[in-house]
Amino acid sequence: MWRAEPNVEDLRYLATKAGLTADLCLTAYRQMSLIRFFEEAIAEKYYVGKQPDFNLAAGPIRGEMHLAVGQEATAVGVCLLLSDEDVVVSTHRPHHHAIAKGVDLNQLAAEIFGKVDGLCRGKGGHMHLFDKANNFSCSGIVGASYPQAAGAALAFKVSSKQLVAVAFSGEGAANHGTFGETLNAAALWQLPLIIVVEDNLYADSTPKWAAVGTSQQYQRALSYAVNALLVDGMDFIDVYRAAKAAVDRARHGYGPSLIEAVCYRYRGHFEGDLGEYRTQEELELWRRRDPITLLGERLKKLGWADEAALERARNEAKAEVEQAIAFAESSSLPDPNEAFAGVFR
Repeated sequence: MWRAEPNVEDLRYLATKAGLTADLCLTAYRQMSLIRFFEEAIAEKYYVGKQPDFNLAAGPIRGEMHLAVGQEATAVGVCLLLSDEDVVVSTHRPHHHAIAKGVDLNQLAAEIFGKVDGLCRGKGGHMHLFDKANNFSCSGIVGASYPQAAGAALAFKVSSKQLVAVAFSGEGAANHGTFGETLNAAALWQLPLIIVVEDNLYADSTPKWAAVGTSQQYQRALSYAVNALLVDGMDFIDVYRAAKAAVDRARHGYGPSLIEAVCYRYRGHFEGDLGEYRTQEELELWRRRDPITLLGERLKKLGWADEAALERARNEAKAEVEQAIAFAESSSLPDPNEAFAGVFR
């Protein structure tokens, strides 16, 4: 989504109309920076022992790895509006959502490293994160977030709780049957459900234009009589503004919403993906819309932060990430005798 950058008066109007303040925007900047530094640190550790021959089973972090570098604004723009009791169900690309929802960074890092101090004592890995305290979960099954979040939303409605459930997904997951089934049920029962489609243009390596008959996923939601919004997923203010409206609707009993956030992942679908399906020119074009840089420049334009304040936020985030990585590396591997503990047989 390419739009002219608003002038300072329009920008101030958009931010204040959404209920944003200088402190809230600076918090968002710090969280987005925290996510970026965390995923870059994980990427660096992931490749240890995997070169020159790429081997998924080698190194301190094993298995597949899906990073969301570039998609930070969608996670923070939505999750800043949620409470600990609200539910978030994520995907196989879950770190940005987990951090934005408040998952402990030490436990998150330890789980990714497969260590006993992780969220699931090292048994889940990066695609199977569960945090009961923050009501966060994810799944490696594409399209699974929709019905899982809808189940939580149904429980909230039945128990008359003013809570919401959020399902994140990529645009490729919207081609699964669970998407339409969940939209229909959510509209029929007026569930406090918000579906956030992170439309990063590619389902794995398949471009959207080659797989989807309609240009945007929000159009599908409208056909189910679901409130639907299309936003710039690289623009924190745009995401927050739409998410605030959707969360308010859900909390007050006005039913589900879908937010389609057009964004871009700067790394491959998974680590080891050579990215031959997209051009360097395309990547550089989207790098000009880096969501963290964009928010930082806007904070300075509004007079809400100077470069020194942004640097402090970045340094605090970087230090927190370094501490979490050190915690994960120093944690022990699980005892083999625990292999069947906490696992359904």
